[in-house]
Amino acid sequence: MNEKKQGGFKLSYVIVILVVLLLFALLFVDFGDNGRRIDQSDVKDLLNGTYTISEEEPTPLKATFVYFKNSVGYIIVEGSRYQSNQMPTYSDFYFNCDSSFMNSIREAIENGEYTDVGFDWAPAGMSFWDILVPVLYIVFAIFIFWMLYRMVRGANGNAMNFGKTKVKSYALSKVKFSDIAGMDEEKAELQEIVEFLRNPKKFTDLGARIPKGVLLVGQPGTGKTLLARAVAGESKVPFISISGSDFVEMFVGVGASRVRDLFDQAKKNKPCIVFIDEIDAVGRQRGAGLGGGNDEREQTLNQLLVEMDGFEPNEGIIVLAATNRSDVLDPALTRPGRFDRQIYVHVPDVKGREGILRIHARNKPIDENVDFSVLARITAGFTGADIENMLNEAAILAARAGRPKIIMEDITEGINKVIMGPQKKSRVLTEQERKLTAYHESGHTILAKKLKYCDDVQEVSIIPRGSAGGYTMSRPATDDMTMSYNKANDTIAMSMGGRIAEELIFKDITSGASSDIQHATKIAKAMVYDWGMSKKIGFLSLGDSTQVFIGRDYQTKNDFSEKLAGIADEEIMTILNNNYKRAKQVLSENIDILHEMAKLLLARETIYKEEVDMVLSGKKTEEIVKIMDEKEKKQKEKEAKIKAEKDKQDKLASYRKKIAEGEKLVKMGIITEAELDNLKQDYVKFEQSLNQESEQPKVETKTKTVTAKVEQPVEKKTKTIRKTTKKTEGGNAKTETKTEKTETKKNDNKNEEG
Repeated sequence: MNEKKQGGFKLSYVIVILVVLLLFALLFVDFGDNGRRIDQSDVKDLLNGTYTISEEEPTPLKATFVYFKNSVGYIIVEGSRYQSNQMPTYSDFYFNCDSSFMNSIREAIENGEYTDVGFDWAPAGMSFWDILVPVLYIVFAIFIFWMLYRMVRGANGNAMNFGKTKVKSYALSKVKFSDIAGMDEEKAELQEIVEFLRNPKKFTDLGARIPKGVLLVGQPGTGKTLLARAVAGESKVPFISISGSDFVEMFVGVGASRVRDLFDQAKKNKPCIVFIDEIDAVGRQRGAGLGGGNDEREQTLNQLLVEMDGFEPNEGIIVLAATNRSDVLDPALTRPGRFDRQIYVHVPDVKGREGILRIHARNKPIDENVDFSVLARITAGFTGADIENMLNEAAILAARAGRPKIIMEDITEGINKVIMGPQKKSRVLTEQERKLTAYHESGHTILAKKLKYCDDVQEVSIIPRGSAGGYTMSRPATDDMTMSYNKANDTIAMSMGGRIAEELIFKDITSGASSDIQHATKIAKAMVYDWGMSKKIGFLSLGDSTQVFIGRDYQTKNDFSEKLAGIADEEIMTILNNNYKRAKQVLSENIDILHEMAKLLLARETIYKEEVDMVLSGKKTEEIVKIMDEKEKKQKEKEAKIKAEKDKQDKLASYRKKIAEGEKLVKMGIITEAELDNLKQDYVKFEQSLNQESEQPKVETKTKTVTAKVEQPVEKKTKTIRKTTKKTEGGNAKTETKTEKTETKKNDNKNEEG
């Protein structure tokens, strides 16, 4: 593609240069040489009408007009097809003459010797622009046709190239399986494909057939494309990538043509991997449209089916495809022989999330207090893309705050930013609204801590974020794939904590619990309709867990009676009412803790698990705030120390860079050796000052010891030490005495040397 672009670029410049050269050459062309040249002696014969061209043509010619321009005379004869007002370039004859001859001819004409001859010293002929303008018209027409040709031809080459596939790249992938975490089973499934591409004889000797296609199914962001690139990187074969939407265009038959071209290019580069992203854009079920018929997408799918498993074998070409809607794909596409395997790329579990966190944190300065295991539990439900985005947001927040390292608060804020959006600290809230939010979130927090089956609390905040006035973030201990009956009830009760706290404290309720009501109702409905947790309905499913595909499912209907629907509604109400009473009782019994936690939230706005545990253990707000302030102070001192050390190292590196550049400048003669020596001396002084700062505590201790030695003779001090050694029987005292004696000797030696 680059070569074609460069070729078009050169062609356009060649055309422009040729046109410029042509116009420039016109300025120097002598147009007077196109007539017949005669001598000065023949001019009078022409004027007298006695001049004949040759013996074969004895008819005499007579001039009617004579033009003089510079040192050239132009003659138009009688009966000529040229007119007197034309450019003398087109005269019948021309001759070179001197000024005396021109003056004599002029005088003869003025004296009437040649009465039938006209004379013009400076004829009004055609100008240069009379020739240039037609040329410009021609050039402009050529340019317009050339532009139209490029528009029709398209950007990639010839006029019919829309049938060519839009391949993304043929480059070898640099991604390896070691760069992917949380997908151990998926990597094991794809390892066979890598081994086949590296050593196909190992499989063919046993009569094994490698899968022709592998379909990667999973939620967006789980790493399907990354897995495909890792397969290409491990197998070290070309990786051809294309999107499913690239096949379909406005022209009929383009999709099928691009599929053929894609596999033709793959055959030229085999063994290779063809990766089709979002294959559901072209591989949906045939005949599922509301109008039916034979549309363009079906033609493309038919061609894809033929290329993957038709009469022509495609050995050495493995097709990988990714989608998050495998339920809408055509059965002919997912059958064995085309996509032999379907690998489900799940959302990573807690172990996988910790591995992904460590991979994305490799190139980031993370504080040593950051606990990746805790972060892995907090980020339940996060995909690999979510985790990468979360750490990127944390790095941006740390840079905004001027911190040298990313701390735990930055990462938790990044999590909240990904889930709910940024904080809205600028939103003006009344004191009543802040108090209401504090009690609301405290109600959620206390129930989460007091109810046995609820997840632990990680963070509580009353700062508005997104559409929420505050939030309570949980920390699940494990990634439970199932929901137990007790946990479902406790989760519903915890969701009701905010509304109940408003009712208990303010004797009023607000609309702030709308999302909590929706969450609780959703769980209660799932318990009755899907999970069989209703006492009256029992082991019966009333819901449909499959996704609706409009092209296939035109209508939906309930498969149960109205009476059963009424019982289900009653059961949902019973579950909600029972949990509401239970949650209200727990909060009423812990009303003092509710007040204390709300007070702490009003003072600090955001608290974490440690502060929540302090409140539940009975500590007062003032004591907790003091502990939080000390913790923040230590963190700031630590950050300041790290930043100062980093600045020193940066300055040292800057000195080294300047010295290296100075040595080059000395060789070039731009600066002198003396200037370079001054720079080196500054570097040495700065390095020595850093070393003195690092050794400063040791120097102070030695100075004190030397001073004591000067005030008291060594012999007396040695005796005192011996007496102390005899009197003291404890091991610690002996150790301290020996250490003091050793230090005294060292200081004596140093004092003597000084």
